[in-house]
Amino acid sequence: MRAFTLSDFDFDLPPELVAQHPATERSASRLLDGSADPTVDRIFRELPSLLRAGDLLVFNDTRVVKARLFGEKPTGGKLELLVERVLQGDEVVAHMKVSKKPPVGTTLAMVGGFSATLLGRWPEEDGALFRFRFESPSGEDPYALMARCGHVPLPPYITHTDSSDDESRYQTVFARVPGAVAAPTAALHFDEALLGELEARGVLRANVTLHVGAGTFQPVKTENIAEHTMHAERYEVPASTQRAIADAKARGGRIVAVGTTTVRTLESWAKSGEATGDTRIFITPGFAFEHVDLLVTNFHLPKSTLMMLVSAFAGYESVMALYGHAIRERYRFFSYGDAMLLARK
Repeated sequence: MRAFTLSDFDFDLPPELVAQHPATERSASRLLDGSADPTVDRIFRELPSLLRAGDLLVFNDTRVVKARLFGEKPTGGKLELLVERVLQGDEVVAHMKVSKKPPVGTTLAMVGGFSATLLGRWPEEDGALFRFRFESPSGEDPYALMARCGHVPLPPYITHTDSSDDESRYQTVFARVPGAVAAPTAALHFDEALLGELEARGVLRANVTLHVGAGTFQPVKTENIAEHTMHAERYEVPASTQRAIADAKARGGRIVAVGTTTVRTLESWAKSGEATGDTRIFITPGFAFEHVDLLVTNFHLPKSTLMMLVSAFAGYESVMALYGHAIRERYRFFSYGDAMLLARK
């Protein structure tokens, strides 16, 4: 196995291929079938024809919260919070964007009529995130405050201000457990009609939960990728999903992960033996996959940990060739972009 470096996962992407808005219909996006030889250009609603009765689709049922909040310091300086995690009671962990960090104990006046008191850094005194206590006159909890006062945390490469359309489209149709600050974007292509057709064909469904953090957009800064430290994300593999996977394997069905977040969840469970917890799993070429046979995924940023994951799954040369094809054929990239189907190498 060759030693891969960060530069190996770079490629030239024309900026106009970065999707700023979703397709008119969820399942009308394009699907690059990289599981076929040769590669086939398809429409996403053709996915059921590529699967078999007895296959198991595993989705991430996390729900994106309106985690971007705005406020000001007592001095009048403006700031932005991006809530990464809700702790017990009224405490949250957040990224803070501000010209000068306020001291611990400062109470911020937040847009929407509530306050956020800075309690310290998280998880330790030198942590990169900040711990706040939210308080509102009406006694709303942090989830209620975000729902009322927050903005959809669109990725940094989407340039427009969030809208009501983003509220619905930057969310899967089966989102259930609130806690994500980024959508599991491969699942955005599924609508109720497509899910119904999959069920009619005998393709089964199961869910895991991984609350996607803002760290998913964190750039890798070291040329030696082994020196990169992954962000932590909470995950859960329910007992019902564990049974569904065992049953699918017993009958010869394939495990089809919808999105890299699902892959990270299933493989974290496989490696740790823990069905719930925090994961910092970093999947790079040479990784031994235990659960996933097929992967539905969007097109990822150059030099990202997700490029490394898909290269580990389907083979580096194959993935780079698929990306070259996608660019030539003008596929749409990133969160609101098109998808591809990959088979494990």
